[in-house]
Amino acid sequence: MTKPKSTLVIDPHDLERQIFVVRGQRVMIDAQLAVLYGVPTRRLNEQVQRNQDRFPSDFAYQLTQQEFMDLKSQIATSKSARGGTQKLPWVFTEHGVAMLSSVLRSPRAVQVNIGIMRAFVRLRRLMATPGELIQHLNELAKTVQLHDGQIAAITDVLRRMMEPPPSPPKRKIGFRPDAKLDHESNGHQRGAIR
Repeated sequence: MTKPKSTLVIDPHDLERQIFVVRGQRVMIDAQLAVLYGVPTRRLNEQVQRNQDRFPSDFAYQLTQQEFMDLKSQIATSKSARGGTQKLPWVFTEHGVAMLSSVLRSPRAVQVNIGIMRAFVRLRRLMATPGELIQHLNELAKTVQLHDGQIAAITDVLRRMMEPPPSPPKRKIGFRPDAKLDHESNGHQRGAIR
């Protein structure tokens, strides 16, 4: 009599919380994947190293120190002083995770990968459907441009209102042969004695 296969129950929301964005790509960290697959992180990374041709740089890569520090601020990771991570972790993109099931070769790995693939697909759908996202972005851009123009016009009017009125030009002191005398403009005749 064969033993019935047990189905591994994976919470899709828990998986989604384990997906992070690094270098503009959604990735999962080696230690988290190892827990899901039920293997030590060292074994998972050994399998990746033995099968390097299956894991090009767009499938899996090792984090830089800065990337690792940025991720540590987002997730709870063990500290190296307490026997935790000694090396910088590896991260796996959606394609890298799919490839892991082919190198780990266990029924659990297959079930875990199905759950992870569904989580990646769900996140992709939640993040945006391309047509709707482009439409919303275009509408937002138009609104921002309209508001920017209106704000600039209001600012210009307020600036002009706050400026003092221009002062009348000052009379220059001195003889000007071509200038009319002030008393002529007042209705007095030239040479008249007062």
